[in-house]
Amino acid sequence: MWTYHNPVHTHVGRNSLSQLPALLAGRSCLLVTFPEADGLGLVQRVRALLCSQLRGVIDSIAPNPDVQWLAPLYEMVQRDHAEVPVIVALGGGSVIDSAKALLCATDSGQFSDLLSILKQGAQLPPAPHKHLIAIPTTAGTGSEVTPWATIWDQAGGQKYSLHQHCTWPEAAVIDADLMLSLPAGATLASGLDALSHALESIWNVNRNSISMALAVQSARRTLATLPALMRDLHNPQLRSDMAEAALLAGLAFSNTKTALAHSLSYDITLQHGVPHGLACSFSLPLVLEMALGADAVADAALLSIFDAMAPAVAVQRLQQFLQQLGVATDPAHYGIASADWQTMVTKAASGPRGRNFIRSISI
Repeated sequence: MWTYHNPVHTHVGRNSLSQLPALLAGRSCLLVTFPEADGLGLVQRVRALLCSQLRGVIDSIAPNPDVQWLAPLYEMVQRDHAEVPVIVALGGGSVIDSAKALLCATDSGQFSDLLSILKQGAQLPPAPHKHLIAIPTTAGTGSEVTPWATIWDQAGGQKYSLHQHCTWPEAAVIDADLMLSLPAGATLASGLDALSHALESIWNVNRNSISMALAVQSARRTLATLPALMRDLHNPQLRSDMAEAALLAGLAFSNTKTALAHSLSYDITLQHGVPHGLACSFSLPLVLEMALGADAVADAALLSIFDAMAPAVAVQRLQQFLQQLGVATDPAHYGIASADWQTMVTKAASGPRGRNFIRSISI
């Protein structure tokens, strides 16, 4: 038996940002976004759409939400904007993840209480949590259709996963026109993140028939689209194709969660400073090689993605795909000594995401 559940009302298409007033249905909101959004004209577009419904703009969100700057921001939102019912998150995964933290209400309004709940893996008590409308400006994280957010404690060398009933977005708006200004580096990293989400939801003990179908389609579309997009960053059709591929991957792993490659990526980001999209994707050929042979259904899906009849061919084609994009697949390139790699793999396999991997790895 299996179930598939995703409660996010998803709106896809060019100029779908114009749906924002209807999605708010008269409610007021805060806009949470990234520092460059104003210079790109995005903040003004939202102001023009919402007028007095927009009660404030938070445009200080940095990559990888960190407790040091998230804590005072959270407490300001809880104190000064308690009556605003909706957060509109306009940006990449870090913006949407930050918004998920900001919408969670605690009795005290203190970030320390939210952090304590994260550490315990507990659920927040019923409270007037804010609603979230997520509008991604990158094609990759899938955060707009999942309930998860990653919060970092760089100083403490820790990573926390936020997952509450209230952190499912109410709605997602996928407007590829908002991605046309995305630079090459961010385009590549987010596209590779989408590929990782798709593959990770296949070599996953939580997979189901719907997530598998979404993931296979997403991976094939990413393989076809991302190299072409990197050669033509301002092509609106390629941006739309990549946005939909990333959305499909998000819908897939919204039910399965990620697995070994993502579990590996967290320490790689913390210890070696590798951006998330690269940290979770350079190891994909190595993980694919481990995954193949563990399950016949997963094998068939993975081989079909790479039009391969044999496992070795699929691994080789994934390596070639990454290498043509300039992505090294050797851990040593990222400062990881060969003697440390197996230790990292076994440690990652024991983590919450690593235990989703379909093959048991000896610890």
